[in-house]
Amino acid sequence: MGSYGMLARRVIQTDEPVMVQIQELIRGVKDAVSLAQGVVYWQPPKQALEKVQELIQEPSISRYGADEGLPELREALIKKLNQENKLYKSSVMVTAGANQAFVNIVLTLCDAGDSVVMYAPYYFNSYMSFQMTGITDILVGPSNPNTLHPDADWLERTLVETKPTPKLVTVVNPGNPSGTYIPEPLLKRISDLCRDAGCWLVVDNTYEYFMYDGLKHSCIEGNHIVNLFSFSKAYGMMGWRVGYIAYPSEVEGLGAQLLKVQDNIPICASIISQRLALHSLEVGPEWVTNQVNDLVKNRAIVLGALSPLGEGAVKGGEGAIYLWAKLPEKYVDDFEVVRWLARKHGVIVIPGSACGCEGYVRVSFGGLLEDDCRIASERLRCGFEELIRDGMV
Repeated sequence: MGSYGMLARRVIQTDEPVMVQIQELIRGVKDAVSLAQGVVYWQPPKQALEKVQELIQEPSISRYGADEGLPELREALIKKLNQENKLYKSSVMVTAGANQAFVNIVLTLCDAGDSVVMYAPYYFNSYMSFQMTGITDILVGPSNPNTLHPDADWLERTLVETKPTPKLVTVVNPGNPSGTYIPEPLLKRISDLCRDAGCWLVVDNTYEYFMYDGLKHSCIEGNHIVNLFSFSKAYGMMGWRVGYIAYPSEVEGLGAQLLKVQDNIPICASIISQRLALHSLEVGPEWVTNQVNDLVKNRAIVLGALSPLGEGAVKGGEGAIYLWAKLPEKYVDDFEVVRWLARKHGVIVIPGSACGCEGYVRVSFGGLLEDDCRIASERLRCGFEELIRDGMV
């Protein structure tokens, strides 16, 4: 024992988590401000927190609950899916965040050696989930260079030409890291291609409420579709770890197989976290919308900070909390630029290479109050101006 060779190859060959590297970078830079992690600046609704405080000493809080989630929370989520998402044939499993929901789905639907499809720029944790579960044939498709929408023509060819057919296609809508919204007609086409090919479509709707400029989020449903959701961003519950899976009720045995995975990872999501989620739902989606509307100011501030990169360099921002920016051509090593920005200018962003695209950065505008966002953005603007003028000196 103690030998590196005794460790599982599938884990060794999994990418290093970029957020762990970023956290180490932040700790090494005095007074750094972060536009990196995908978080929001607000706390859960006050009313919900007050109700949870009253429950701390209730015995049920310290016990296991139903694997699939508290019945009253699942009932509320089914109602929410019906009314807000127009999903009428879905069952619900509550998980310890949307990341765990995705791992549950991968373990339930995929075997080691299967092929899967995702699009660059992709969400790094989804890519890692495939890697660590033994799925090494990860087919990464292109996005439209102007819109960052998934290339459905490429998907059609890939699903026809790849044998055996890929087991699963996954997208995030609106996108992480792209901040781009996939229009419903395009999402429907992707769904139809998956259905006709006999593969699953997994849609991560974590940022369903984070839509700007009059755009409206929509979901689609089918016996080949799994939808994932999260309380983390909408209700400011990042550390409480609550997400949920909406899976097709009519697929025989799917719920039972999901329960096998659930019972061996968390057993159940934290009971007090589930109660907070329930009471947050009671406050209503209007509360979330009011928080999100304030992010438009942050988005504009960060866009200004990215202006030195030039016309056409910045995409996204239609939804979620991200802008996707292309660095000048000679800076392919984006992590080197990220480290330089941190150490020289005290501002932190995410390297695009972690999302499958070298020479880019992901910038989050959700985690800071407006005044702090201005400080971070001014540092970022100065950094990019210097980068273009003098290089990394």
